[in-house]
Amino acid sequence: MANITILGSGGFGIGLAVMLHKHGHHITVWSKFQKELDDIRKNGEQVQKLPGVVIPPEIGLSASLECIRGSDLVLFGIPSSFVRSVAREASPYITSDMVVVNTGKGLEEGSMKLLSEVLTEEIPQAAIVVLTGPSHAEEVGRCISTAVVAASKSAAAAAYVQETLSNQCFRIYENDDIVGCELGGALKNIIALCAGICDGLGYGDNTKAALMTRGIHEIARLGVAMGARAATFSGLAGIGDLIVTCTSMHSRNRRAGILIGEGVKPEDAVKQVGTVEGYFCCHVAYKLAQQMGVDMPITEQLYHVLFEGSDVRDALGKLMSRPSRHENEECSYLRDMMN
Repeated sequence: MANITILGSGGFGIGLAVMLHKHGHHITVWSKFQKELDDIRKNGEQVQKLPGVVIPPEIGLSASLECIRGSDLVLFGIPSSFVRSVAREASPYITSDMVVVNTGKGLEEGSMKLLSEVLTEEIPQAAIVVLTGPSHAEEVGRCISTAVVAASKSAAAAAYVQETLSNQCFRIYENDDIVGCELGGALKNIIALCAGICDGLGYGDNTKAALMTRGIHEIARLGVAMGARAATFSGLAGIGDLIVTCTSMHSRNRRAGILIGEGVKPEDAVKQVGTVEGYFCCHVAYKLAQQMGVDMPITEQLYHVLFEGSDVRDALGKLMSRPSRHENEECSYLRDMMN
């Protein structure tokens, strides 16, 4: 059993804490907001983000990063926009024998870097592992069977995370394609926002199926251009995460998209739902695709809707009226998948 510190007391951090505590690990959850921790202890649950999931009193709660000392694993459950600042503050307490695990799914605004790259820059002394895949906090916290991927440049670190965190309700597969796994987790939020918009507009299953299928194509195009393996996007970190995020009401990205499709302004929809990683990721991914010369038509149209005021029906019309082509016309990455 391991000593595990989870940085972040949001839904996924708490869900992991409860599930891992149930399977014998010693868990401490950190938040910079003492009031949030006080409310959790008082109510016995994270009322706002994970209602109904009981948090045992044995799980430690701390507002001091000193709690990291003596940990075997340090898990980041931090929104992408705050990963660098928290990592910088946490780094002095993290030693080379600890393994750092990132569970966030996004890209850093400005630098356009993967969150694993951000963590490597701020915590160079420790191995970095990405834990990603179809894993809603609402189900992880209730120990509903879940399968995810542990990806790292360090095979030993990925294997340690797999061996240490796997249990009867949480199955972990290893993967050495950290770029592909992380991009799959980040970019599927963009497609999930679009899926929600289609739901809000009242469109049907045909539309969503087309959106998801073409969405994974453009995610893979950017991924392969950045050095990922195409096969990764047919796995848990790719199509698996895309399916769960586009189809579930647990998904904040889908819920925000529904509001936008119903006529709510994008910025207001984000405020109503809370953390919507796809909103911020779309801005970064659009710029990244332009910089790398990668065609991402769904991402492009969502960017125009979110940040330039385009009408959602016009955006869909532009996607549907693009020049006709063979389905596998540009799919060099499909050849890579078959090799």
